[in-house]
Amino acid sequence: MDLKMRPVLELQAALWSGKTTSRELTEQALDRINDPTGEGSRTFLKVHDAAALAAADASDKLRESGVIPSPLSGIPISLKDLFDEQGQQTRAGSKSLEDVSPAAKDSIVTARLRASGAVLVGRTNLTEFAYSGLGLNTHYGTPRNPWDRETERIPGGSSSGAGVSVADGMCSVAIGTDTGGSVRIPSALNGVTGFKTTTGRIPLNGVYPLSSTLDSVGPLAPTVSCCIVTDAILNNSAPVIPTALPIENLRFGIPQHYVLNDLDKHVSGTFEDTIRKLERAGASIKEVGSPMYDEIPDAMPNGGILGAEAFAHHRQRMDKEKDRYDPRVWIRIRRGENLSAADLIDCHRRRADIQQRAAEAGLPYDALLMPTCATVAPAIAPLDADEDAYGATNILMLRNTTVGNFLDTCALSLPCHVPETGPVGLMIMSASGHDGWLVRIGLAVEKILSQQ
Repeated sequence: MDLKMRPVLELQAALWSGKTTSRELTEQALDRINDPTGEGSRTFLKVHDAAALAAADASDKLRESGVIPSPLSGIPISLKDLFDEQGQQTRAGSKSLEDVSPAAKDSIVTARLRASGAVLVGRTNLTEFAYSGLGLNTHYGTPRNPWDRETERIPGGSSSGAGVSVADGMCSVAIGTDTGGSVRIPSALNGVTGFKTTTGRIPLNGVYPLSSTLDSVGPLAPTVSCCIVTDAILNNSAPVIPTALPIENLRFGIPQHYVLNDLDKHVSGTFEDTIRKLERAGASIKEVGSPMYDEIPDAMPNGGILGAEAFAHHRQRMDKEKDRYDPRVWIRIRRGENLSAADLIDCHRRRADIQQRAAEAGLPYDALLMPTCATVAPAIAPLDADEDAYGATNILMLRNTTVGNFLDTCALSLPCHVPETGPVGLMIMSASGHDGWLVRIGLAVEKILSQQ
C-alpha cells in the first residue's frame, strides 16, 4: 500500500486488516527520504532510520496483541526542527545552533506523539528560526516544491520541509508551527491540508520560540480528518471524527480588498471557482466589509509583537553569532530592537482594538473564506538573487495568513485547485477557541471540493 497522501484512517484500517504493516509504511517513508534523486536531503535535517524502524516493529508487535494506542499508531510522522526530542539537537534550521547540546527531554508535543504510537521518521527543514513565509534556507538548502520541480519553486515557509515531506510521501503527517502562516503557507503551496490551531491550544513546552504571543502548533496532512486526529493527540483529547456540518446551513463571509488584492490570475480564478462550488452546494456566501484588516501592517512596526519578542530571544547571541545567521533573517530579527517598551504597549493596544472590530464584523458568519496565499509558489532562483524581490514576495506570501495570527483565530487551509494545476489553498478562518467548530466546517467544505 502506498503511503503517499493516503488519509491516516485509511492507513490505520489497512494496518488493522493486515494489508500492510508499520514496518512497510516506515520503509517506504525512509526510502523516499534517502532517495538520492529526491528532495529528502533538503527536506530533512536529521533522519531517524534505526529508531523509526524499531518503533515500527514495536507497533506491529503491539497490534498483533490487539494494542493500538491511537489512530496514529504505527504511522510515519515528521517533526519540524523546532521540537525537542530527547538526545537530539534542536537547531531551528540554523548553523548558529550546530553546537547546541542535545535536548534533555522531549517536548510535550513529541512525548504525546510517542505515547500515541506514532513513528517519528525525522526532523524537517525550515526557514532559519522560522522567520519567513518563503521556506528558503541558505544553510541546509531549500526543498523543492513537488509541483513543477523543473522550475524549482519554493516550498513555502517556515515549515518548508513539513509541507514537502507530506506531499512527497516521506511521511503521512507533519508537525509544524504557525506564527504568521508557517503551517498554512506550505500546506497551500504543496497541495496539502494545514490546521492553524488557536494559540495556547497545544503546549509549547520544549518548542524553540519565535514569538511567545503568536506561536502555535499544528499538523500538515492529506485531509481534514488527518488533521483532526493528529490535533486530538497533540491536544491530549479523544481522537474522534465529528460530524460534518450541513453545507446548506453554513454562512460564509469573504473579507474584501486587503486579502483579495494583488492575487495572481490562477489563484483569483481558482478562488472564484471554489466559491461558486460552495454556493451551488447551498452555502450562503456574502462579502464582508473589513477595513480594519488594512490597519494590520501599521500595527506591526518593525515586526510588531513578533519582532520585539524574536529580538528579545536572540539579542544575547545574535551579534556574536552573526556570521552563522542567514543575513536576511538576522536583519529582520534585528528590527525588533527599534521598538521601545511604549511602542510594544501600543502594538498590543492596537491589536486588541482591531481584534474587537474584526470579531464584530465576523459575528453574522460561521467562518470567513479567503485565498491562503495570493500567488502560486514562485521560483527560488529570482528570490535568492534579489533581496528586494525576496522581501516583497515574503510580505505578500504572509499577508493573508498573518491576519489569522494577528486576530488570534483558528484556521484551515484546504487544497482547492484542479488536479495537475498549481496548488492553491482555501483558507477557512473561525473565531479564537472555535477549533472544534472549524474542523466540522472543514469536513463539509472538503467534501464539496473533492467532487471535481
